[in-house]
Amino acid sequence: MTAPALTVVRNEVDSDCAYHCDALASNVSGPLEVDYPAGERPDLEAADGIVLTGSTAGVYERDDRPWIDEQEELVRELVEREIPTLGVCFGHQIVNTALGGTVEHVGTTCRPVAVEFADDPLFEGVDPVVPVAHGDVVTEPAEEMDVIAAADYYPAFATRHHEAPLWTVQFHPEFTADHRERLASEYDWTEDEYGFEAMNATRVFENFERIVAERSATAEL
Repeated sequence: MTAPALTVVRNEVDSDCAYHCDALASNVSGPLEVDYPAGERPDLEAADGIVLTGSTAGVYERDDRPWIDEQEELVRELVEREIPTLGVCFGHQIVNTALGGTVEHVGTTCRPVAVEFADDPLFEGVDPVVPVAHGDVVTEPAEEMDVIAAADYYPAFATRHHEAPLWTVQFHPEFTADHRERLASEYDWTEDEYGFEAMNATRVFENFERIVAERSATAEL
Protein backbone atom coordinates (compact mmCIF):
# COMPACT_ATOMS: atom_id res chain seq x y z
CA MET A 1 0.00 0.00 0.00
CA THR A 2 1.44 3.38 -1.05
CA ALA A 3 2.10 5.87 1.75
CA PRO A 4 -0.47 8.69 1.64
CA ALA A 5 0.45 12.30 0.85
CA LEU A 6 -0.25 14.08 4.13
CA THR A 7 -0.05 17.79 4.85
CA VAL A 8 0.65 19.09 8.35
CA VAL A 9 -0.98 22.46 8.97
CA ARG A 10 1.20 24.11 11.61
CA ASN A 11 -0.76 26.49 13.86
CA GLU A 12 1.85 27.61 16.39
CA VAL A 13 2.25 31.40 16.73
CA ASP A 14 5.22 31.36 19.12
CA SER A 15 8.45 30.15 17.53
CA ASP A 16 9.80 29.11 20.94
CA CYS A 17 6.91 26.65 21.24
CA ALA A 18 7.05 25.23 17.72
CA TYR A 19 8.74 22.07 18.99
CA HIS A 20 5.35 20.37 19.31
CA CYS A 21 4.68 20.96 15.61
CA ASP A 22 8.12 19.55 14.83
CA ALA A 23 7.40 16.51 16.99
CA LEU A 24 4.06 15.94 15.29
CA ALA A 25 5.54 16.21 11.80
CA SER A 26 8.27 13.74 12.76
CA ASN A 27 5.56 11.15 13.43
CA VAL A 28 4.01 11.52 9.97
CA SER A 29 5.60 9.90 6.92
CA GLY A 30 7.23 12.54 4.72
CA PRO A 31 4.61 15.24 5.16
CA LEU A 32 4.31 18.57 3.42
CA GLU A 33 4.16 21.34 6.03
CA VAL A 34 2.47 24.74 5.85
CA ASP A 35 2.69 27.55 8.42
CA TYR A 36 -0.92 28.69 8.58
CA PRO A 37 -0.52 31.79 10.80
CA ALA A 38 2.28 32.97 8.47
CA GLY A 39 -0.10 32.91 5.50
CA GLU A 40 0.78 29.56 3.94
CA ARG A 41 -2.14 27.42 2.81
CA PRO A 42 -2.43 23.69 2.03
CA ASP A 43 -2.91 22.45 -1.52
CA LEU A 44 -6.05 20.39 -1.10
CA GLU A 45 -5.77 18.98 -4.62
CA ALA A 46 -2.46 17.33 -3.66
CA ALA A 47 -3.36 16.22 -0.14
CA ASP A 48 -4.61 12.74 0.68
CA GLY A 49 -5.03 13.84 4.30
CA ILE A 50 -4.58 16.83 6.60
CA VAL A 51 -3.33 17.13 10.18
CA LEU A 52 -4.13 20.33 12.11
CA THR A 53 -1.62 20.91 14.91
CA GLY A 54 -1.89 22.48 18.31
CA SER A 55 -1.15 26.12 19.11
CA THR A 56 -0.59 28.46 22.03
CA ALA A 57 -3.23 30.67 20.39
CA GLY A 58 -6.87 30.33 21.40
CA VAL A 59 -9.66 29.83 18.88
CA TYR A 60 -11.49 32.77 20.50
CA GLU A 61 -8.65 35.18 19.55
CA ARG A 62 -10.12 35.70 16.10
CA ASP A 63 -10.20 39.52 16.39
CA ASP A 64 -6.41 39.57 16.73
CA ARG A 65 -5.71 36.59 14.48
CA PRO A 66 -7.71 36.73 11.21
CA TRP A 67 -6.26 33.39 10.13
CA ILE A 68 -8.49 31.64 12.69
CA ASP A 69 -11.63 32.52 10.73
CA GLU A 70 -9.86 31.39 7.57
CA GLN A 71 -8.96 28.05 9.13
CA GLU A 72 -12.55 27.52 10.21
CA GLU A 73 -13.49 27.99 6.56
CA LEU A 74 -10.81 25.45 5.68
CA VAL A 75 -12.34 22.95 8.12
CA ARG A 76 -15.73 23.31 6.49
CA GLU A 77 -14.16 22.79 3.06
CA LEU A 78 -12.37 19.66 4.29
CA VAL A 79 -15.72 18.30 5.47
CA GLU A 80 -17.41 19.15 2.17
CA ARG A 81 -14.62 17.58 0.13
CA GLU A 82 -14.36 14.60 2.50
CA ILE A 83 -10.58 14.92 2.84
CA PRO A 84 -9.42 12.81 5.80
CA THR A 85 -8.43 15.15 8.63
CA LEU A 86 -7.00 14.83 12.13
CA GLY A 87 -7.16 17.78 14.53
CA VAL A 88 -4.82 17.80 17.55
CA CYS A 89 -5.39 20.01 20.64
CA PHE A 90 -6.02 23.43 19.04
CA GLY A 91 -6.99 21.42 15.97
CA HIS A 92 -9.61 19.60 18.06
CA GLN A 93 -10.98 22.92 19.21
CA ILE A 94 -11.05 24.77 15.89
CA VAL A 95 -12.79 21.89 14.13
CA ASN A 96 -15.57 21.98 16.69
CA THR A 97 -15.96 25.78 16.65
CA ALA A 98 -15.91 25.79 12.84
CA LEU A 99 -18.92 23.46 12.89
CA GLY A 100 -20.85 25.27 15.63
CA GLY A 101 -19.34 24.03 18.90
CA THR A 102 -17.97 26.11 21.76
CA VAL A 103 -14.57 26.43 23.43
CA GLU A 104 -13.63 28.08 26.72
CA HIS A 105 -10.41 28.82 28.59
CA VAL A 106 -10.35 26.90 31.88
CA GLY A 107 -6.70 26.91 32.98
CA THR A 108 -3.72 24.73 32.21
CA THR A 109 -3.71 20.95 32.50
CA CYS A 110 -0.36 19.30 31.76
CA ARG A 111 -0.07 15.66 32.82
CA PRO A 112 -0.83 12.09 31.82
CA VAL A 113 -4.58 11.52 31.68
CA ALA A 114 -6.56 8.29 31.84
CA VAL A 115 -9.15 8.25 29.09
CA GLU A 116 -12.03 6.06 27.97
CA PHE A 117 -11.89 5.45 24.22
CA ALA A 118 -14.81 4.45 22.05
CA ASP A 119 -14.30 1.58 19.60
CA ASP A 120 -12.76 3.57 16.76
CA PRO A 121 -9.98 2.73 14.28
CA LEU A 122 -8.09 5.88 15.30
CA PHE A 123 -7.50 4.38 18.75
CA GLU A 124 -6.61 0.84 17.73
CA GLY A 125 -3.80 -0.35 19.98
CA VAL A 126 -3.56 2.99 21.83
CA ASP A 127 -3.21 2.62 25.60
CA PRO A 128 -5.86 4.56 27.57
CA VAL A 129 -3.37 6.96 29.16
CA VAL A 130 -2.34 9.95 27.06
CA PRO A 131 -0.31 13.17 27.45
CA VAL A 132 -2.16 16.48 27.64
CA ALA A 133 -1.03 20.10 27.70
CA HIS A 134 -3.83 22.60 27.21
CA GLY A 135 -5.68 25.51 28.75
CA ASP A 136 -8.84 25.49 26.62
CA VAL A 137 -11.56 22.87 26.33
CA VAL A 138 -14.42 22.05 23.99
CA THR A 139 -17.39 22.75 26.25
CA GLU A 140 -19.99 21.86 23.64
CA PRO A 141 -19.01 19.73 20.65
CA ALA A 142 -20.46 20.58 17.26
CA GLU A 143 -23.70 18.77 16.42
CA GLU A 144 -21.97 17.07 13.50
CA MET A 145 -19.30 15.62 15.79
CA ASP A 146 -19.72 12.48 17.91
CA VAL A 147 -17.74 12.20 21.14
CA ILE A 148 -15.36 9.22 20.87
CA ALA A 149 -13.28 9.69 24.03
CA ALA A 150 -13.79 11.16 27.49
CA ALA A 151 -11.61 11.94 30.51
CA ASP A 152 -12.76 12.49 34.07
CA TYR A 153 -12.46 16.27 33.73
CA TYR A 154 -13.32 16.57 30.04
CA PRO A 155 -16.40 14.90 28.48
CA ALA A 156 -15.62 15.89 24.87
CA PHE A 157 -11.99 14.73 24.85
CA ALA A 158 -12.07 13.49 21.25
CA THR A 159 -14.64 13.72 18.47
CA ARG A 160 -15.46 12.26 15.07
CA HIS A 161 -17.66 13.64 12.31
CA HIS A 162 -20.96 11.87 11.66
CA GLU A 163 -20.19 11.34 7.98
CA ALA A 164 -16.91 12.93 6.85
CA PRO A 165 -13.51 11.30 7.61
CA LEU A 166 -12.70 13.84 10.32
CA TRP A 167 -11.28 13.06 13.77
CA THR A 168 -10.11 15.32 16.60
CA VAL A 169 -8.25 14.69 19.85
CA GLN A 170 -7.53 17.04 22.74
CA PHE A 171 -4.37 15.23 23.75
CA HIS A 172 -0.91 15.50 22.15
CA PRO A 173 -0.08 12.12 20.56
CA GLU A 174 3.32 13.51 19.54
CA PHE A 175 4.59 13.97 23.11
CA THR A 176 6.95 11.30 24.43
CA ALA A 177 9.49 10.97 27.22
CA ASP A 178 11.83 13.10 25.09
CA HIS A 179 9.60 16.09 25.92
CA ARG A 180 9.32 15.48 29.67
CA GLU A 181 11.89 18.06 30.81
CA ARG A 182 10.61 20.80 28.54
CA LEU A 183 7.00 20.24 29.56
CA ALA A 184 8.03 20.26 33.21
CA SER A 185 9.92 23.54 32.89
CA GLU A 186 7.33 25.36 30.78
CA TYR A 187 3.99 23.93 31.92
CA ASP A 188 4.68 22.26 35.27
CA TRP A 189 4.21 18.78 33.81
CA THR A 190 3.45 16.36 36.63
CA GLU A 191 3.42 12.57 36.79
CA ASP A 192 1.65 10.76 39.60
CA GLU A 193 0.07 7.39 38.92
CA TYR A 194 1.14 7.37 35.28
CA GLY A 195 4.22 8.46 33.32
CA PHE A 196 5.32 8.38 29.71
CA GLU A 197 6.24 4.74 30.19
CA ALA A 198 2.49 4.00 30.32
CA MET A 199 1.78 5.76 27.04
CA ASN A 200 2.02 4.90 23.34
CA ALA A 201 -0.10 7.75 22.00
CA THR A 202 2.03 8.17 18.86
CA ARG A 203 0.14 5.11 17.59
CA VAL A 204 -2.66 7.55 16.73
CA PHE A 205 -0.60 8.85 13.80
CA GLU A 206 0.07 5.34 12.51
CA ASN A 207 -3.64 4.60 12.67
CA PHE A 208 -4.57 7.83 10.89
CA GLU A 209 -2.07 7.15 8.12
CA ARG A 210 -3.50 3.66 7.68
CA ILE A 211 -7.04 5.05 7.51
CA VAL A 212 -5.98 7.58 4.87
CA ALA A 213 -4.05 4.99 2.85
CA GLU A 214 -6.96 2.56 2.86
CA ARG A 215 -9.34 5.30 1.78
CA SER A 216 -7.00 6.41 -1.01
CA ALA A 217 -6.61 2.82 -2.22
CA THR A 218 -10.38 2.37 -2.31
CA ALA A 219 -10.83 5.62 -4.24
CA GLU A 220 -8.40 4.40 -6.91
CA LEU A 221 -10.40 1.22 -7.62
